[in-house]
Amino acid sequence: MKDQYIVKAINKIRPEAEFSFTDEDYSTVIWDVLEGEAPTQAEIDAEIEKIKADEITEAQSKATAKAALLDRLGITADEAALLLS
Repeated sequence: MKDQYIVKAINKIRPEAEFSFTDEDYSTVIWDVLEGEAPTQAEIDAEIEKIKADEITEAQSKATAKAALLDRLGITADEAALLLS
């Protein structure tokens, strides 16, 4: 799972880079295409934390929007699930 965050972080920091790595380990990154300096482990770790925080915020926003919609419709989550099944 950590590997998906490494990929997302590198893509945000160096969107044009092409790379590969093994064992969910940044130290194994092989840069096939890289303009400029390779991001440091600290930069990658910081970006991963931002990505995780953004995911939490997005999930909370979706949950709030879902609750508001159900409230407007006057139904519970169980009733909505029953309608959609």
